[in-house]
Amino acid sequence: MGFLVKGKPLSWKQSEKHRAYVREHGITQFLNILKKNQGREDLDFLWGDEVEGFLVKTEIKDGKKAVKLSLNGAEILQKLEVAEAEAEKEAEEKAGCGTCPPSVIFHPEYGRFMIETTPSGPYGGYTRDLRCVEANMRVRREKIKKFTKPGEIYSTMTTYPLMGDGDFATPSYKPNGPVAKSQYVPDELINPHPRFATLTENIRTRRGSKVDIRVPLFKDKNTKKGESQIHMDAMAFGMGCCCLQVTFLARNLEEARNLYDHLAVLGPIMLSLSAATPFYRGRVADTDVRWSVISQSVDDRTPSERGENGDKSQKIAKSRYDSISCYIGEESSGYFKSKYNDLEDLEYDKKTYERLVKEGVDKVLAKHVSHLWIRDPLVIYENRIEIDDSKDVDHFENIQSTNWQSVRFKPPPSDKIGWRVEFRTMEVQITDFENAAFTVFIALVSRAILAFRLNLYIPISKVDENMKTAHKRESVTKEKFFWRQSLGNTVKAHMAKNRASYDDLKRALHTPSSSSSSSPSSKF
Repeated sequence: MGFLVKGKPLSWKQSEKHRAYVREHGITQFLNILKKNQGREDLDFLWGDEVEGFLVKTEIKDGKKAVKLSLNGAEILQKLEVAEAEAEKEAEEKAGCGTCPPSVIFHPEYGRFMIETTPSGPYGGYTRDLRCVEANMRVRREKIKKFTKPGEIYSTMTTYPLMGDGDFATPSYKPNGPVAKSQYVPDELINPHPRFATLTENIRTRRGSKVDIRVPLFKDKNTKKGESQIHMDAMAFGMGCCCLQVTFLARNLEEARNLYDHLAVLGPIMLSLSAATPFYRGRVADTDVRWSVISQSVDDRTPSERGENGDKSQKIAKSRYDSISCYIGEESSGYFKSKYNDLEDLEYDKKTYERLVKEGVDKVLAKHVSHLWIRDPLVIYENRIEIDDSKDVDHFENIQSTNWQSVRFKPPPSDKIGWRVEFRTMEVQITDFENAAFTVFIALVSRAILAFRLNLYIPISKVDENMKTAHKRESVTKEKFFWRQSLGNTVKAHMAKNRASYDDLKRALHTPSSSSSSSPSSKF
């Protein structure tokens, strides 16, 4: 969804005089967050998922059933917000207090045809929470269904296969609008919140041209001679893709950094396992996942930053939507080693790096943040420029939230929320069962990594290669991925090191025995 606030966003030209200010004060806000929360401990394991989907509408045309992309998402969201506010009030009155079991929250997304859903509160560390995930996802779908028009369906597919192919949406609009200037899709696909159109236009303006998305075409006997790629030219083709994301609350800063690194290694693996994107613009792609399309759709790098003019001094290797470029672990953990950050000439903002180190931030974390700060802020609100850096985080989130990487390290935005890690690579699935299965699986894997002190580290360059492999057709069954041979301490070694018996370890991890695994109060 991104960082949404009320206000008027500035055009690229209007924001020019404010960008340096936002960058400087974004670092000030990060330092304030770090100082406030350096020793923060959150003992409860809390987590949640985000599921994105889109609306389609079935119509009868020339006696045949046709399916079109429905641009009714914003209107449905308005109705859902009213209905959910009333439902929450009724639930609180009925319960007699201000707390209720998790319900549903609906969020806007880039496309006018999209709706993002989350539980209204976090899940916890009990087996009952695992059982709630699928049920909550079903509730979300049912609530949306109440406000759909006849013939409308809410689908959790990654892409609408015919986007950009002829007259594909209802209502129908013509392409070549002033914002995206796409030859395939109209601007009316964009969510009416002003952030999204400004984001689209500012990326195009900074880049100096429309985005240029190219995907290899799957070839068979019917492929026309000379055809080799599927071409797309608008942010909607990428940010109109739907995905499944899961965010975890870490116990503290150290645990967040450790979890971030290890989930980054799993990113390409889970992308391959969940692969569900074979179609673009009515054509079959020779890839199976959405990732590179989104990466290309928000690539705001200038020609010199893309290395197109022969000058490599300004080159930035990746789009701002891509896999991570450096780990942030601490060598004191016993597993992280600086040699794993093996990308040559990692780009980072030297001024930001020097300031962070001077303020006491360790070099590894300082390199991570200053790497994010090679990007410009894309959307600045005119009423949110001069703000209180001791309380607000707008400027930090401005750049942080538009670095769309495979894993996101999320510092506490307020006193109510701790250090978090967001896992971002998984593709959304068609059924609630499948989405719940992937969600529960990655939640359990995150606990296993921490509980058994697993070591998944491989060089970052190998993670990048794994991301490329994950894009290949049928990669999950036909390709090989880089992986560690030794995962560090085994369970037995871990127990021996801590002189703990199996029962002691169970109690320490709050892990239920087989006889109590179905108990609502059991922790996993």
